[in-house]
Amino acid sequence: MKHKGAFKVQNEKGLHTRPSTELVKCAASFQSEIKLYYKNFTVNAKSLLGILMLAATRGSKIYIEANGVDAEKAVNTILHLAKNKFNIQY
Repeated sequence: MKHKGAFKVQNEKGLHTRPSTELVKCAASFQSEIKLYYKNFTVNAKSLLGILMLAATRGSKIYIEANGVDAEKAVNTILHLAKNKFNIQY
């Protein structure tokens, strides 16, 4: 089953190491294959290096696509995480 969504990066410093690590930990907890799309890049949401390569700054719109048994829950959980600034307080 395929599920899609999108979020805007709200973290002041963009998707740097700490929020990216939270995103990878979250994505890794799902069985589904989860991809992130930004500009011309497509990366595996379970890959820290992949996410860091996006170099997504604050305000960047990132698209998510999950494919698998828990795809809908995976997308919704990541969207919730992004809305909460990946649980990072400065």
